[in-house]
Amino acid sequence: MFQSQKDLVYIILAGIFITNAVVAELIGGKLIYVGPYLMSIGILPWPVVFVTTDLINEYFGQKGVKKLSLITACLIAYCFVLLFFALKIPAVKGDGLVTDDQFHAVFGQSMWIIVGSITAFLISQLIDVSIFHFFKNKTGNKMIWLRSTGSTVISQLFDSFIVLGIAFWMTGKINTEQYIASASTGYFVKLIIAILLTPLIYLGHSLIEKYIHRN
Repeated sequence: MFQSQKDLVYIILAGIFITNAVVAELIGGKLIYVGPYLMSIGILPWPVVFVTTDLINEYFGQKGVKKLSLITACLIAYCFVLLFFALKIPAVKGDGLVTDDQFHAVFGQSMWIIVGSITAFLISQLIDVSIFHFFKNKTGNKMIWLRSTGSTVISQLFDSFIVLGIAFWMTGKINTEQYIASASTGYFVKLIIAILLTPLIYLGHSLIEKYIHRN
C-alpha cells in the first residue's frame, strides 16, 4: 500500500500526466484546420500535461517533475519501439480488416511525432520547471496563476515549434510557411487552453491540500 496520502497524489498526477502524453503521440499524426491554419490534433492533450506538471512542481518539486519526465520519455520511446515492430509485421488480408497501408497511414506518421515529441518534451519540461521555480521563489505561495501561466507561455513555445519541425517540416510533409503558421497556431491554441484550465490548478491545489492534511 501507499506509505502516505502524498504518495497516492503523486501516482494519480503521474497517471494523468503519462496518459495524456502518450495519447498525444498516438493521435498527433492527424492534422486539422483552425480557421485557415493547420494544427496537429495531438496538441489538445498537452495543456493537461502542463497543468499536471505545475501541480507536481508545487508539491513534489523539481526532482519530482524531472523524474516523471524521464519516465514518460522512456515510455514514449517504448511506444516508438512497439510501433516500429507493429508496422513491420504484415497484416491479415480480408474484407473489413485493417490493411498495412491503412495502419501505416495512421501510425507511420506517429513515429516521427514521437521522435519530435520526446525531444520537445524533455526540453520544454526543463524550461517549465526552471521558470516555475523562478516565479515561486519570487512570489512564495502567492500568485499561483503567475508561475503556472508564466512557465507555460515559454515552455509551450519551444514545444510547439520543435515537435512540428521534426515531425512535419523536416520530413517534407509541410513547407516552411505552413510550418511557421501551424506551429504558431498550435502554440496559441495550447496557450488559450492552458489559461482556460487555470481554475483547475486552483481546484487541484484545494483538493490536494484538503486530502493531504485531512485527519
